[in-house]
Amino acid sequence: MPPIDHVVTSGTFNLDGGSFDVDNNVWIVGDDREVFVIDAAHDADAIAAAVGDRAVKAIVCTHAHDDHVNQAPVLADRFSAPILLNPAEMVLWDMTWPDRKPDQELADGQTLSAGGIDLRVLQTPGHSPGSSCLHAPELGIVFTGDTLFQGGPGATGRSYSSFDTIIESIRTTLLTLPGETQVRTGHGDSTKIGDEAPHLEEWIRNGS
Repeated sequence: MPPIDHVVTSGTFNLDGGSFDVDNNVWIVGDDREVFVIDAAHDADAIAAAVGDRAVKAIVCTHAHDDHVNQAPVLADRFSAPILLNPAEMVLWDMTWPDRKPDQELADGQTLSAGGIDLRVLQTPGHSPGSSCLHAPELGIVFTGDTLFQGGPGATGRSYSSFDTIIESIRTTLLTLPGETQVRTGHGDSTKIGDEAPHLEEWIRNGS
């Protein structure tokens, strides 16, 4: 079984009084025994089907916008797995799950291991206060949530986000990774660090 499974789920993102239709990438990382689920979005049954009979070591949340966490408690209960989230995300988490708290904190530099795969937590605020990316060096992959996409940084036009902060996170943390590092995003197509790095100054000029 490959070290990464990918499920695309569909639903809505809700914030600041708006509701938007979205397709989310859910990433399942590990081996044929145990995995992490990264960003439990929209469809618990589809995600559980992709997990199969493997143990889930944790539900890892790159950030707490509702489209990334709306199935986290359901899957955590189904698989008896902890929910991991950076504590700076609690202002957003509480909007969706005021009566349920994450089980463990994600911290910058922390290493998570499942099925022989190590994920190093990279704190990358900007899209949200405690956005986190997950770097798997031996796979040459970084899971960026909504921090970096094919074509630019994640959105920063809503509450609790900052364009200057996300640019600094991308510049100092993500673009320092090897250029061949594959970027697995929270929405849409994958890219590579080396394909995005040349456009940093353009993003800054455009303010988006």
